[in-house]
Amino acid sequence: MAQGRERDEGYHSAGGASLSVRWVQGFPKQNVHFVNNNTICYPCGNYVIFINIETKNKTVLQCSNGIVGVVATNIPYEVVAFSDRKLKPLIYIYSFPGLTRRTKLKGNILLDYTLLSFSYCGTYLASYSSLPEFELALWNWESNIILCKKSQPGMDVNQMSFNPMNWRQLCLSSPSAVSVWTIERSNQEHHFRARSVKLPLEDGSFFNETDVVFPQSLPKDLIYGPVLPLSAIAGLVGEEAETFRPKDDLYPLLHPTMHCWTPTSDLYIGCEEGHLLMINGDTLKVTVLNKIEEESPLGRRNFISPVTLVYQKEGVLASGIDGFVYSFIIKDGSYMIKDFLEIERPVEHMTFSPNYTMLLIQTDKGSVYIYTFGEEPTLNKVLDACDGKFQAVDFITPGTQHFMTLTHSGEICVWWLEDCSCVSKIYLNTPATVLACCPSSLSAAVGTEGGSVYFISVYDKESPQVVDKAFLSESSVQHVTYDQRGIFLLVGTSEGKVFIICASSSRSFRIIGFTEVAKDILQISTVSLSETDIVEVMVLSSLPEAGRSRLEMFTLPTLLPQVSTIFADERGRLKDEIIHKYLYELEHTLSSAVLDFQSKQIYGFCSQVPYICSYLLPKEEHMGIYILKPYKKVQSRQYGPGMLYLSSHGLWLITIAKCGILCIRDVYTLETFARCRSHSHQGHGIQSMRISMDGQNILVNGRNDGTLVYLKWKRFGGLLASEILDYYQKLLISLSSTMGEENDYLSTTPKVCIDLGSDSEHTKQKASIDSSQDELVPTDVKKEIPWIQQKSQEAIKKEVNLFSKKRKEIKEGIKSLSKTCFHIPCVVENFPMKARTVEELKELERVLQQKKIEAECLKLRKEIVEAQSGVILVKKRHEEDDEEEEEEDKTVKCSNLPNYLLGSLSTDFGVDTSLLSSQLQLHSREEKINQIILLKDIIYKVKTAFNNEFDAAYKQKEFEITRVKERNVRIREIIVDLELEEAVWQPEFEDCEKPERTLVVQDEEITAHKHVMPWHKAREELIVNRETERWLLIQGANTRLRALMDMMGGVLEVKKEDILRMVIPQPAFMAKPDAVWTEEERKQFKDYEKKVKELNEERDKYRKSLEAELKKLQNSIQESTQAFDEHLKRLFERRVKAELVTNQEELKISNLAFSLLLDEELSSREKFLNNYLTRKQLEKSQTSEAVRKSREDLDVYKEHYDNLLAEDKVMDRSFKKEFSEIPGHQVDILYKLFKRRPRISKQKTHSETTSAVPFGELPGSGKLSKDAFAQLMKAMDELDNISNMPEGLNPLVWNHFCMTRRAKVENEQKVKQKAADLLEMATFLRKRVEEEEKVQQEIERVFHELILLQEEKVRFQLNLTIQILLKQGQVELENFQLVLEYSDAILINRNIIEDLNSVIRTQGQKKIASMMETKDVHKRILQIEWEHKKMEMEREDLNQKAWDIQMLFFSRDRQKYLNEPNYEALISIQIGIMEQTIAVLDKTHKKNVENCKKLLKKLGKFSNQKDIANYTLSCNLREELVAVSERKDICNAMGSKLTCEKIVKERYENMMQQQKLTHISKQQAEQISILQTEVERLRMKTFPALVQM
Repeated sequence: MAQGRERDEGYHSAGGASLSVRWVQGFPKQNVHFVNNNTICYPCGNYVIFINIETKNKTVLQCSNGIVGVVATNIPYEVVAFSDRKLKPLIYIYSFPGLTRRTKLKGNILLDYTLLSFSYCGTYLASYSSLPEFELALWNWESNIILCKKSQPGMDVNQMSFNPMNWRQLCLSSPSAVSVWTIERSNQEHHFRARSVKLPLEDGSFFNETDVVFPQSLPKDLIYGPVLPLSAIAGLVGEEAETFRPKDDLYPLLHPTMHCWTPTSDLYIGCEEGHLLMINGDTLKVTVLNKIEEESPLGRRNFISPVTLVYQKEGVLASGIDGFVYSFIIKDGSYMIKDFLEIERPVEHMTFSPNYTMLLIQTDKGSVYIYTFGEEPTLNKVLDACDGKFQAVDFITPGTQHFMTLTHSGEICVWWLEDCSCVSKIYLNTPATVLACCPSSLSAAVGTEGGSVYFISVYDKESPQVVDKAFLSESSVQHVTYDQRGIFLLVGTSEGKVFIICASSSRSFRIIGFTEVAKDILQISTVSLSETDIVEVMVLSSLPEAGRSRLEMFTLPTLLPQVSTIFADERGRLKDEIIHKYLYELEHTLSSAVLDFQSKQIYGFCSQVPYICSYLLPKEEHMGIYILKPYKKVQSRQYGPGMLYLSSHGLWLITIAKCGILCIRDVYTLETFARCRSHSHQGHGIQSMRISMDGQNILVNGRNDGTLVYLKWKRFGGLLASEILDYYQKLLISLSSTMGEENDYLSTTPKVCIDLGSDSEHTKQKASIDSSQDELVPTDVKKEIPWIQQKSQEAIKKEVNLFSKKRKEIKEGIKSLSKTCFHIPCVVENFPMKARTVEELKELERVLQQKKIEAECLKLRKEIVEAQSGVILVKKRHEEDDEEEEEEDKTVKCSNLPNYLLGSLSTDFGVDTSLLSSQLQLHSREEKINQIILLKDIIYKVKTAFNNEFDAAYKQKEFEITRVKERNVRIREIIVDLELEEAVWQPEFEDCEKPERTLVVQDEEITAHKHVMPWHKAREELIVNRETERWLLIQGANTRLRALMDMMGGVLEVKKEDILRMVIPQPAFMAKPDAVWTEEERKQFKDYEKKVKELNEERDKYRKSLEAELKKLQNSIQESTQAFDEHLKRLFERRVKAELVTNQEELKISNLAFSLLLDEELSSREKFLNNYLTRKQLEKSQTSEAVRKSREDLDVYKEHYDNLLAEDKVMDRSFKKEFSEIPGHQVDILYKLFKRRPRISKQKTHSETTSAVPFGELPGSGKLSKDAFAQLMKAMDELDNISNMPEGLNPLVWNHFCMTRRAKVENEQKVKQKAADLLEMATFLRKRVEEEEKVQQEIERVFHELILLQEEKVRFQLNLTIQILLKQGQVELENFQLVLEYSDAILINRNIIEDLNSVIRTQGQKKIASMMETKDVHKRILQIEWEHKKMEMEREDLNQKAWDIQMLFFSRDRQKYLNEPNYEALISIQIGIMEQTIAVLDKTHKKNVENCKKLLKKLGKFSNQKDIANYTLSCNLREELVAVSERKDICNAMGSKLTCEKIVKERYENMMQQQKLTHISKQQAEQISILQTEVERLRMKTFPALVQM
């Protein structure tokens, strides 16, 4: 729908005012083409721009359907073809210089045409489209028809060209392939035939590519099955399998960059690797041309990668990325490079003018140079392009003479408004984003991606310079806006900050501060009127998560630069309460919003619906977020997100959108009074718009098309013009004083030393060359800090002096899981188990159920077979065989497959393997899948069994550790009692055994002290003091407890354990010398020694008991832990065996999976061959149909040609007949003139042109053939002149003669054309027949491959890979008689041999028993023979009697008499029936007699009539006989006697022959009757006789 509007709408005007395109500025992104010798053209946005090389005047052709796609020119016809980029694009062909449309071509392309190319001769146009069709089409653009088309999916082409010498050849090249397309024609039918060029490798060598579909050199693998092509291994069955190659087999080929044709129909191909190729146009043979190195090489330019090629005599001109044009002189398979021209930038395209006197050179930036050949060659720049598309544009105040543009690379240009000629340039050498010109001075601000703002002085238009730079933040600058009076510069960044900068250059563009808004800033709008002292600012941002838009408004006083410190905090943020910041939200999203000059309402452009709404602002102040409701809503009639702008006087609302339409509306009514389509939605519409202060000039910049359009009013006056012009005059008067001061200051401001270059390209080249060196050189340049970061650092320094922070880090780790021994370094790990999913369990249950059913079915079948075989057995051996079968059944039931054939030791773990199929029976895919499922279940059971043992061992270890802990308690008591210094061995679980323990933090692991508040600490100390005092009071009051402690150590009874600590107190007198002791004291001393001795003895006894107990406990601990270690060692061996079993089962699974994979590969290969065969059969049917149709067309055309040739010969032969009335000598003269043909002189071109144009005159042109025919007719007019008439000839005859000769000449031309077409059609038919034969050979080859594949598949299904367990050891063999080749061996089960041996032994025993029986029976043989002879003789007698009985006559009546039980009743019934029959026959006979009597009467009457008639005939016969006799006499007289005799003789012979045949037929009838009689006799003879036995 949008495209329909775009197509139908042109320039639209309302209210008498309209806009028109004054000029279009844009630079070529595609190749520039010659239209004629003096004019070039290129597409740009919605326009095709034509430039006259001599005058440099531009002409613009606008595409009515949006952006222009690709362009091509036809120089002989002087037409230009271009496509649009709408859905289902069209191709337009315009004539030049009239720019009138010749035709419009409409195809079936869905998205876009990527290439167009005219043939050098004829009215042929080739078009190519990429996604999704990848279609190449050939058009007859004059007839507006598609001659032929062909699609090649996936082939992306970047260059297409016709052969200048042969329009039937077309070359298509891409960075990875080159193909030559031949156009074959049969009458009016055209056909494409594509041939690909086999490119060499990157080093220029060639390699032999193997056949991917039918590889011939595949190795034979006798162990793992057939070896299939890589496409089958990859599982490809479609067309992609024909070209599939794995990454390892892909060799890097040369990458073509450009191609050009030669006069010999060869191709020169330039490659990215620097090679130059020559391709023969007929055979497509590739030749790598050798490069001849000069003595003085080109230094750094020794490697040249051609980007573009153009052919010239004796070689080609090539360009690279280094900015040089080289001349390649080619001779005898080698070439030599010479410098031809140096350009500033890399050259992307070159082409010669039609007369080869000029060379067009196009750079990567879009600049165009013309190199003119001659005695003094010249190089002129026709088009000087900017560095990229225009990023922003703005008028230099006041906007009537100059404007500025900005590119993304930082190139700033000053342009003259009248003709868009470039005045000056300056390069910032940094990615730039936005540009704005100051209304109050001749300066501009440029925002960059790095977060800087450059201030440019344009006081001198021819020499702009950077006067200042402000590094605001590290986020990119997205918006730069001046208010209407140029007081403030508002800069919006991507992080959601709006910086306010003083716009005055005299104040050095001082940064005032910033305010924070939402991050996604869409637009900044200001209102700054001369009547007020404030500036209203509104910022629009989006809230995509909430689906809303936010408006933030604040006020800036004009005196803010003088008092900025009051309005901002220490970080530079403006205080919201001082700038009166208010927040508004809308319930829908806006793409743009502006504030009207009265600051009462807001105009918004809705982003999701095509409406423009106005919103009234509240009059009262509010807090928080205020929700705005639409006050007025108008349809915009523009689709896509758009932008709103206000004119300088605020009465015009200008809207732009993605559709590419600019509308100017009345701000009050929102009605459109002027509109213009300058861009299209294919280029994403308009990016920005600028209108001058006086409203006369409008600049519109495209978003992605790189086009800048200058719009001017066509009819503009009245109230619209007077309002804005009056406001413009007032605004200039109010700004005049400020502009004068600022401009004077700018004129004296020196240039700031910022790293700017005269040309960014040279800077980039220099940086790219020296980048490797710069990385090694250390720089001491101090990094520039943004303004906002400087403010933040100053604030942080203040805060650091007041506050400090501490940080801590916690590190944790996790160890692995295992189980360790107590005394030996042995670790046993369990199997990590993963719970089986529900799907796996269901699949396992299904397989188990299926196996059980199969087992039951096998058992039943076996019972049935045994029952049937038991009936046939002999009674004597029945019981013995039953016993043997029962024993065999018992052995089968009790034993499974042996381990060596089972392939694993899984039975050692108690796993049931009875449901497993034998490895020798796994032939089908389903059986293999079921076997894999069962093997996985066995692995799971083995691991589960081991894990159960592991869990039991784990519990045992827990029990052992607990028991050791219990015993260690007693051991510690004994050690304390014995006062030994021994360490108690206490086993513990390691972290690997209890990994969850690492996540629990113990109290002893915490090294840091808990932080306790001072008042908590004081409270705790107070509580402790109180508890101590209370305990002391309790202890002081309890005298009993204190006495017990002093006298008996606090216990009432002495325990046995306390003996070692008991001490007998010495008497007090022992302190005195022995001499002074008394008797009593001496007795006491003896008692004391006795007690001490007794105590020591008790102590020794108790110590020995404790030591014995300690040793016993330690031994028990040692024994139990060693027993556990032994158990763990056995568990380790079990773990190894379990892992062995698991690996064995996994190996079987791997073998089965490999066989399944190989089965899939075989199926994939078979499917691919079937699909390939289907495609070839379809192709065969198509080729057969093409051959049939071509042969029919050839026959029809040949018939027309023969008719035309016959007409031409008839005209030649009938010449003298047409002029038979005139004398013969004049006829001869006219015939000579009739045979005479005019001589057509070929137009001789100038020698200079002929020598310059390498291709010369292009042959085969349809235009040339038409011109030749017209020239022939003109020469015929000269021959038809009356002066060439012979003397004495009548003028009327001469006129008739001229008309006849002209018709003959025209007919001859038709014959020549028909003959050429006939030869072309015959060639076309021959090629189709060759294609059909080739396809038939492919089909036969596929059938052969399918047969071989099916044989391989059957062989693979029969040859199984099995796993066998072999016993380890050595086997000694004598004489080394080893069989090393087992190709003809088979593998059978050992049970089969053992069963066979047992059967042989049983049969041997049976044979001996039978021999014994034979001896017993031999005695009766003679009796049996005699009895046999006797019975033979009796049998012969009986047979003779039976034969006699059979030969007796036995009629049917007798047979009935013997067979019928009621014979008499049957006879009576037959008699009754016969009597009735006789009666009926009598009655019928009487009727027949009466009828015969009546018939006799009628015959009598009829006889009388015949007698009368015979009498009459006899009378007539006499007369006839008389007449016959008279005729006979006459005949005899005339000599006809022989004739009559001959007739009589013939009649006689016929009669004799008839008699002879009648006689023969009678004889044959008799013989037949005799034979019938004999047959009846034989039949009766063989009739069965009823003989009673």
